Amino acid sequence: MIERRPFASLGGADHGWLKAKHHFSFASYYDPARMNWGSLRVWNDDEIASKTGFPPHPHADMEIITYVRTGAITHQDSMGNQGRTGAGDVQVMSAGTGVRHAEYNLEDETTTLFQIWIQPNARGGSPNWGAKPFPKEARNGRFVVLASGIKEDGDDVLPIRTDARVLGATIPAGETITYDLGAHRHAYLVPSAGSIEVNGVRLAARDGAAIRDEAVLTLRALEDAEVVMVDAA
Repeated sequence: MIERRPFASLGGADHGWLKAKHHFSFASYYDPARMNWGSLRVWNDDEIASKTGFPPHPHADMEIITYVRTGAITHQDSMGNQGRTGAGDVQVMSAGTGVRHAEYNLEDETTTLFQIWIQPNARGGSPNWGAKPFPKEARNGRFVVLASGIKEDGDDVLPIRTDARVLGATIPAGETITYDLGAHRHAYLVPSAGSIEVNGVRLAARDGAAIRDEAVLTLRALEDAEVVMVDAA
């Protein structure tokens, strides 16, 4: 089962400094059919104007993954962490018992990113933050795990406290890659750029695909494409 969610069908809001599209119910956008997908709770497609950003605000009991599409985001939090994450790279924050953080676009250009929230396996725990570069050439023609709470994925990925993984791939036009999703898993996939077919379902850039009961995913790039996917319980 693959449910295509065209970019034009997404909820969202325009705050001037922030243009946001929501793949799931979020803030003032509510759709009872789009509350979550397995443990995946939020997938926001944000455009943040230059020299603006999210001021300090709290979170608890959520795994928050930021995939920067263009530009960069600069993070600060109540744990004393600071860091800049550029295009194609990833930061994660386990909110745990509670943390305050700010995310600013200090660049001279608009920053675009995916903000992904996944429910943790258990409530509580000490909050944590981390970031890591993921060169696009290293994931050319294949999926690379960017963040994971699955033991088999090893220590070279950003850790999250949930039975899920976040993956990225770049696929040259005309090429095909596959992914073994397996039974009883939920996948949510968005082309950050370019258009693809997933098991025959066509997706344009920034469309979403909610997937389940598909043991193997076959992705064919109709043009050079960059893909981000969550595989969750």
